[in-house]
Amino acid sequence: MDAHERNTQTDPLEELAARLRLLQELSGLGVRALARDTGLSSSSLSRYLNGQTVPPWPAVVALCRLVQRDPRPLRPLWERTSNPLPAPPKSSRQVRPVPRNDLPRDVPDFTGREERLAELLAAVDSHRVVSVDGMAGVGKTCLVVHAAHRLAVDFPDAQLYVDLHGFTDGRPPLDPDSALRMLLGALDVPSERVPREGLEQLAACWRSELARRRVVVVLDNAADADQVRPLLPGAGPSVALITSRNRLLGLDEVPPVSLDVLTPRESAELLARASGDPGGPDGRLAREPEAAAEVLRLCGRLPLALRLAAARLRHRPGWTVGILVERLAQGASEFDTAFAMSVRQLNRPRARLFRMLALLPGATFDAYVAAALADVPLHSAQDMLEDLVDAHLVQQPTPDRYRLHDLVHQHARRASAEQDPAPERERALGRVLDYYVHAAAAADAAMPFLSAGRAVAAGRPPAALPRFADKNAAFDWFVGEYGNLIAAFETAAAVGADAHVSELPRFLRAFFARRCGTTHLNVLFERSLAAAERLGDPLRLAEAHSDLGFARYNAGRTAEAAASYEAAGRRLSRAGDVRADAELALRRGYLSWDTGHVEEPLDLFRLAGKLYEQAGCPTGAAHAAASEAWAMLQLGHRTEAARLAREVLSLPHDDPGWPPALTARITLGVAIAHEEPDEAAGHLRQALTIAREDGHLDNQAWCLNSLGVALRRMGRYEEALASHRAAFALLDELFEEHWKIHYLYGYGETCRLAGLPEEALRLHRQALELAPRLGNRYAEALAHEGIAVVLDGTDPAGAAEHRAAGRAVLRGPESGS
Repeated sequence: MDAHERNTQTDPLEELAARLRLLQELSGLGVRALARDTGLSSSSLSRYLNGQTVPPWPAVVALCRLVQRDPRPLRPLWERTSNPLPAPPKSSRQVRPVPRNDLPRDVPDFTGREERLAELLAAVDSHRVVSVDGMAGVGKTCLVVHAAHRLAVDFPDAQLYVDLHGFTDGRPPLDPDSALRMLLGALDVPSERVPREGLEQLAACWRSELARRRVVVVLDNAADADQVRPLLPGAGPSVALITSRNRLLGLDEVPPVSLDVLTPRESAELLARASGDPGGPDGRLAREPEAAAEVLRLCGRLPLALRLAAARLRHRPGWTVGILVERLAQGASEFDTAFAMSVRQLNRPRARLFRMLALLPGATFDAYVAAALADVPLHSAQDMLEDLVDAHLVQQPTPDRYRLHDLVHQHARRASAEQDPAPERERALGRVLDYYVHAAAAADAAMPFLSAGRAVAAGRPPAALPRFADKNAAFDWFVGEYGNLIAAFETAAAVGADAHVSELPRFLRAFFARRCGTTHLNVLFERSLAAAERLGDPLRLAEAHSDLGFARYNAGRTAEAAASYEAAGRRLSRAGDVRADAELALRRGYLSWDTGHVEEPLDLFRLAGKLYEQAGCPTGAAHAAASEAWAMLQLGHRTEAARLAREVLSLPHDDPGWPPALTARITLGVAIAHEEPDEAAGHLRQALTIAREDGHLDNQAWCLNSLGVALRRMGRYEEALASHRAAFALLDELFEEHWKIHYLYGYGETCRLAGLPEEALRLHRQALELAPRLGNRYAEALAHEGIAVVLDGTDPAGAAEHRAAGRAVLRGPESGS
């Protein structure tokens, strides 16, 4: 640690100033020019750069965005300087307890390759990116994964792996767009922070994330330079290791390492180690040196072929090496010899499962989906997979996860096409799609962020499904299976399985809510709606319109949401489903509030509650009651809001983060803040703790902003400001501008009462600019009123103009904020 680091470590404000000065250096601008381009005053900017004043978080964000740097790494430091609320506890799911490590398991019998390994590591040191090329089965992935495990200690922030499927038979290469979204998801970047479209924007986001971390990324099986170029790191310490069957000539800046077959010595050593031969004169290989040499020749000194052949010897102690040679001699090529011999040793059920594994849409798989694929009990699938691992026909990159090598996948696919009738393959794929929809539904049911979903209608339930102890286990399953779920969705779309296409996105809603994934969910629901239209079922079609409307509402697309709800309502009038009617009424209540129909939402929430009760859905009824309580609070009816909130909190439930209870707790905390400040603060801080444990960033911002409103009502202005600032820091981190509209008025009022009228005006004017774009007339009217209150003492005429404008938008805005 140098002197600068020692000094700034004890002075967070000076450290923040030093980081801001680095941003200025990157911009190449003087203070005046920098102030102009960021919309700051030059005098204020000078104080921020010199460490005299703590900048507001929006100023930090503006400086970062100007030089295209991610502001998130500065937020903890900024929080220490501005003394807001304590940082989230280490147990929060917002903080990953261990770094992400997706690397396949390092093979225990890694043999030879000393020169190539040294060459690869030297290229990493000098260029941070290296590509390894060579023929199929030569051991490229094995070498790169071995190197990545060696590098992991120096790149502790994450170790990522993605199979680009450049040469996987029957599967198109993974496009860079999808690969980048998978990689950003692996780094836990909320999907709202990920650009919705544009490969260049995605690549820039990826480089920005890597620039502040030490990450090693394995990009396996690249098809060509165009596929891999957007995935490479930019500035910063992170490294990428690429494999391809082709020399990536288009990447002139990336040093290549070409891999050939093993040397005779290395081949003999690998055969001995992989077969469990003890060595010495008593070993099978030593007793039959000519036969051993023939095994090496027949396997072409290819590592994969040698391991397949060695597995036969290891599991056949009665075989001589000569018998192995006889079996190998029946093959047609280096790999085919070992492959065909290994497959011939399988009994019929194992051979059938092996062939069918090539039908799976994802990159890796577990025993549950294998059991569904083969239509066998789970324990049978587990036993068969372990036998296939022992035969080196299936790889096991991590415990309980499996994958096929590209060459193995190619042969399995060809064998299935030759031996399994087309109807049987179609039924097997159908069982896989059934499994993913039912498994997603089971995981969704364990994550009760929304009202309980309808039972699955697509396909038959599989014999075995994963069991989820709690919502965190379900969330982890979604994270691990996300790529497979999307692959299953795409496969269902490709084969015309419209029932699966229409249903699967419904069971991803809670996962996307926790990941703030409204953008991607909109895309899925648009395709789900198209599938529902093809099916022609009125209820399914109504629910698809309703789901798409809710996704659009959460993305700030108010007018489109209204159109979707209107279409859903027309179809529900014919479907006659009470539960779907209740869900639509609840959703329309949220939208109605934002669009300025202040009394109508109360009627809709009450209607939703009655309908949910008729449908026998107590969770939905609780959602409706909690929403009604929140609306009553906004209208200034605090006593009634508190009474309703207490009723919801008295309902029995097992989950501390039960969504109706969270809404009720926040409502109660704000409603009683003046009369019962201690109880109010307790409810709001408990809600914040629950939101942090759930890792739901939007809910955290809601809790923080509501806590700010409550603290303001208690007269604790400095604490209130800190809470508002922390809420907006989270929203800035997510780049979710549309959610700010719900919080700007409360924050502005706190600034006004805390003696910061200029800051209050800035916030209300920000709301006035944002609200019309979102179609939020209620927030627009509140913004006019907020400005009018600030101007009352200094500009009565201006205040009157804003009040008149507010009345034109909404007749007499009222608020309990």
